[in-house]
Amino acid sequence: MPETDVSKEEKKFYEDVPQKNPVFSLKGSGSLDWGMKDRLSRIFSPKTGHTVMLAVDHGYFQGPTTGLERMDISIVPLIPYADALMLTRGILRSLVPPDSNKPIVMRSSGGPSILKELSNEEIAVDIEDAIRMNVSAIALQVFIGGEFETRSVHNMTKLVDAGLRYGIPVMAVTAVGKEMVRDARYFRLACRICAELGAHFVKTYYVPEGFRTVTSSCPVPIVMAGGKKIGELEALTMAYKAIQEGASGVDMGRNIFQSENPVAMIKAVSAVVHKDLTPEKALEMYNDLKSKKRKE
Repeated sequence: MPETDVSKEEKKFYEDVPQKNPVFSLKGSGSLDWGMKDRLSRIFSPKTGHTVMLAVDHGYFQGPTTGLERMDISIVPLIPYADALMLTRGILRSLVPPDSNKPIVMRSSGGPSILKELSNEEIAVDIEDAIRMNVSAIALQVFIGGEFETRSVHNMTKLVDAGLRYGIPVMAVTAVGKEMVRDARYFRLACRICAELGAHFVKTYYVPEGFRTVTSSCPVPIVMAGGKKIGELEALTMAYKAIQEGASGVDMGRNIFQSENPVAMIKAVSAVVHKDLTPEKALEMYNDLKSKKRKE
């Protein structure tokens, strides 16, 4: 039995001080369960509300992508500089050091390779395996406008249901259907459908015209996809504009790990996302870090 509280000091109940109710400020997430909020706060910085996710899940449909041939050499050194990792369970188990303490957004859909119709995906990971690996979120592709659009949407709702049972958020990734133009109108449609049907955050592409209408019409956080490899200044500018126009972060892969200096690039991207560094200043930072590395 614990000892009886026999302190003679006056107890401090602070009767005149109202209890503070913690507010979870991440867009559209205030009504979620505590476990959901806890996992989302690992991915999105509580200080800035933003995230720099490192996407290295490309191999699930296109094999050893350039820059991902030996992920133990190319990707593991980048882990300390990312806010979260997006990858498959195979890579997580085989290559990611368990003491890295980085939140994991795990790719949970799959099926066809680049040789087949990509929209013909199914759920590829059981929720219990996600729990075993202590992931912070699960992710899947949603092919609005694709041949198997309905299947991919139902894949998402099934994952959302499973995630809600165990407090694991779902990130929907908008894949551009073949019949759809990659513009703000399409992404407003795709992102809103994903959010309406339960996705807790959405990964989508940046478009120069109307991107703010995409972020403003989506009731949950949007994370910008990096897309194909482009020049460093162009990639930094894209990230900067996306954040300024309402994105809650970026999920970049090829524009980081295919860069001439991936460590310098992810640091520069992080400065843009979390510190509002302008693209020009971020490029200076990238070049300075790259030069220092060459001198070592």
